[in-house]
Amino acid sequence: DGKVSEGGLNVTLTIRLLMHGKVKHFMLPKGETVKKMREESGARINISEGTCPERIVTITGPTDAIFKAFSMIALKFEEDINASMTNSSVTSKPPVTLRLVVPASQCGSLIGKGGSKIKEIRESTGAQVQVAGDMLPNSTERAVTISGTPDAIIQCVKQICVVMLESPPKGATIPYRPKPASAPIIFAGGQAFTIQGQYAIPHPDLTKLHQLAMQHPPFTPLGQTTPGFPGLDATTPTSSHELTIPNDLIGCIIGRQGSKINEIRQMSGAQIKIANATEGSAERQVTITGSPANISLAQYLINAR
Repeated sequence: DGKVSEGGLNVTLTIRLLMHGKVKHFMLPKGETVKKMREESGARINISEGTCPERIVTITGPTDAIFKAFSMIALKFEEDINASMTNSSVTSKPPVTLRLVVPASQCGSLIGKGGSKIKEIRESTGAQVQVAGDMLPNSTERAVTISGTPDAIIQCVKQICVVMLESPPKGATIPYRPKPASAPIIFAGGQAFTIQGQYAIPHPDLTKLHQLAMQHPPFTPLGQTTPGFPGLDATTPTSSHELTIPNDLIGCIIGRQGSKINEIRQMSGAQIKIANATEGSAERQVTITGSPANISLAQYLINAR
C-alpha cells in the first residue's frame, strides 16, 4: 500500500502472523520483548487483544523494517527452542515454525502455476512452506506455514513479501479473527446448554433453534439413527430454496473433505446441493430442499459459517 522507491525498500507492507500460545514471549515481562523489537526494527508491531489461545501479530512498515522484525522473531523462537532442549532428552532440534495469514486471493501467486513458485521458494531458501487448502474460519484468508532455520525463514519471508507486492489482493479481504475456544453444547430436556468449566449454562438461542428443528421431520436428534416423532405428520410439504455464495467463501461452507456441509445437512435435516463452478462466474449456486423449518435452519447454519 505504498509506492516503490528506488531499490524497492520504501514500500509499506503489512504481514500478519498467527501465534498459538507463543505470544506470551512477546507480552512478558511487561511487553519488553515486543517493545525492543519495535524500537530496533522500526516496524509497527501490534498483538490482537482477547483471551483466545490464538493471537494475530500484525507487523507493518517498510520492507526492510519487516525483515528486521522477522529476524528478531525467528531468533527469539530459536532461543526458546534451545532453552527447551537443555533439560530434554530430545536429540534432534525442531525447526523454527511461523504461521503467516495471507489473503486467499494472493495464495495462487504464492503457489504459482503447477506449484512452480512455492517450489522455487523452498529450493532457494531451504525453508519448508505449506499453504493451507482451506480458508481460516469466517474469513477469506489462508494460513501459510513456514519452518526452517532463522536464516531460511528470513529469506523465505523476503520472497513472500515480493510476491505479495507484485500480486495485491483482489476484491475485499475478510480478515481472520481468532475466537475463544468454543464450549461444547449438549441438548437435554428440550433445552440447549453450553458447558463452561463444571457448569451447564442454558443457551436460549440454540434452544430455539433445536426446538424449531425438532418440530419437523426428517431432523434426526444427534445420537439417534432414525427420526422418532410420534403424532407428527410425516408428510410435511417440502420445498426448495436457492442462494448464491461467492467462490472465495465456498471453501468454508464445504469444509475439509465435505465435513462442514455434511454437518449442516445432518443438523438441519435438509438436502443441500452445491453446483459445480461455472467458468467466468464468481458465484456458486446452492439448492436447499426440505420442510420450511429444515430450510431456515440450513440457511442459518450456512450464514453462521
